[in-house]
Amino acid sequence: MTVPDQIDMTGEGVRIAWDDGRTCTYPYRYLRLQCACAACVEEMTGRPLLNVSAVPDDIIAVEYLSVGKYALQFLWTDSHDSGIYPFTMLLRLAENDNAVVCESSD
Repeated sequence: MTVPDQIDMTGEGVRIAWDDGRTCTYPYRYLRLQCACAACVEEMTGRPLLNVSAVPDDIIAVEYLSVGKYALQFLWTDSHDSGIYPFTMLLRLAENDNAVVCESSD
């Protein structure tokens, strides 16, 4: 499984250096809007509950926690902190969404 080697909070977003040689930057607001916790997404239907317009444009993650060996949890400046971002989800976002900027160390 691909895992982070290093995680930094930068001026642009959360920068993750993955152990496969890629380094990806996830813009803060974009990443906050991907939260899939029960407060942001209805558990049974998958219906979005998060009011997107209530998320400030200048939101940032001020800290993160490792969740086991499979995910990250961020503390956001809007006080939200219940979302878990599995590595598989972060990698899928990097592969499928141009909002995430990745570069290879090759």
